[in-house]
Amino acid sequence: MSKVVRLRVGDIDAQRGMLRVEQGKGRKDRYTLLGARLLAELRHYWQVYRPAPPWLFPQRSKPLPLDPTTAQKLYYAAKRRAGITKAGGIHALRPAFATHLVEAGTDLATLQQLLGHDSVTTTLRYGQVARTRAAPQGSPLDGLALDDKPAAA
Repeated sequence: MSKVVRLRVGDIDAQRGMLRVEQGKGRKDRYTLLGARLLAELRHYWQVYRPAPPWLFPQRSKPLPLDPTTAQKLYYAAKRRAGITKAGGIHALRPAFATHLVEAGTDLATLQQLLGHDSVTTTLRYGQVARTRAAPQGSPLDGLALDDKPAAA
């Protein structure tokens, strides 16, 4: 969550549909998905609030990024307004994002890059979670065109 509140206006790459996320502490920055709907919401937010550069989500009274505690409070308020009763705090959003991508067919190497994991082992847990929820896909052999005759034994 601390990475979200520290987003800068320049982190938005609308042309590529990507969002730059700073890793901090000497680690490399990474890019993650910026969908059309989120981009539209961010543009609307920009038009209404005109946040003070460089921060996309600055504090009201200081030229600093939004405090993570404030972000948590905003999250819970939005959750209540939406009528969402399922347990889970703001930190549940990242694993939910990853699980939905896996369930939609995103390969683990791409997911690893989007999440900024150094090891694919860390990313594999999302594949395991998604498998328990995903419907059976059938055998890949079912998609092959075969002769009408069964193969001789």
